[in-house]
Amino acid sequence: MRSEFDFIKKIRKQSAIRWSQSAIIFGVGDDAAVFRKDSKTDFVITTDLLVENIDFRLEWTRPEYLGHKALAVSLSDIAAMGARPCFALLSIGVPKNIWKTKFLDSFYKGWFALAEKYNVQLIGGDVSKTPDKIVVDSIVIGETKRGKAVLRSTANAGDLIFVTGALGGAAAGLAEIRSPTVKEGVNDRATIKERLLIQRQLRPNAQVEIGALLGERNLATSMIDISDGLSSDLNHLCEESNVGAIIDADKIPVDSSIDSDGLNLALNGGEDFELLFTVNPKKNSKLKNLPVTQIGLITDKPKKIFIKQNSRLIKLNPKGFIHF
Repeated sequence: MRSEFDFIKKIRKQSAIRWSQSAIIFGVGDDAAVFRKDSKTDFVITTDLLVENIDFRLEWTRPEYLGHKALAVSLSDIAAMGARPCFALLSIGVPKNIWKTKFLDSFYKGWFALAEKYNVQLIGGDVSKTPDKIVVDSIVIGETKRGKAVLRSTANAGDLIFVTGALGGAAAGLAEIRSPTVKEGVNDRATIKERLLIQRQLRPNAQVEIGALLGERNLATSMIDISDGLSSDLNHLCEESNVGAIIDADKIPVDSSIDSDGLNLALNGGEDFELLFTVNPKKNSKLKNLPVTQIGLITDKPKKIFIKQNSRLIKLNPKGFIHF
């Protein structure tokens, strides 16, 4: 059976033919599309779909958390392009029983709270009725200096591999939410550690400022956000750049709130919405004051991705989230 990514590749080939005939600089195949705004600036635009019982469950979250997350996942894509978010379009479909409640008021309250933090303006969208499940479509438009958008496809052999923040927390939070003793992410029986992990899952923080800084200062040679999991997203970056990689298990920053299985969650859990990026070693010193961790090295061996563990090199297979 074909995978989600096989399908995307097919659509990408069909759409790429027309890129050269328009203002599009880069279309399908990255965290966001890039197109020309004017002589000094490029736009980047991304879209994300959140589907009830696939991407979220109402019994686990709050409407204001869902509004926050709907915007955060798209902000993360803009950050991964080294751009700053500016505008957004938001569409939502809800069943009749949800329409009759205050759900949408709370949903938009959470969305606007995060939008205000990053000065993102809502410029359009749609509201519709669905048969029985909620569907959210989030579109965010950002800006970057002309020709400065950071792509997945521009890593070079010899580049150093970095990640922002800590990994695995969102996946651990999901496990806590599924625990019979913790419901809706706010249960008083949850420990402080559990609550921190649950918030990482329900209200993720996109790395907006550091993503823009990496782009504006020309520090990152390539970049992708960690939404599917480190193992999968590193594979995406290497495939697009036609390179390989070696990462060190001991250097991967596992979320300190995780009690067990931390490395596995960091590699394969997903939804951390941190940034994975590469840097020319000559610019390594310029990162010393940033909250980032060097975890590996890009090699000149395409499709050869390894993790160093206990002095052994082990093939790192992508085991992050897939829809189909």
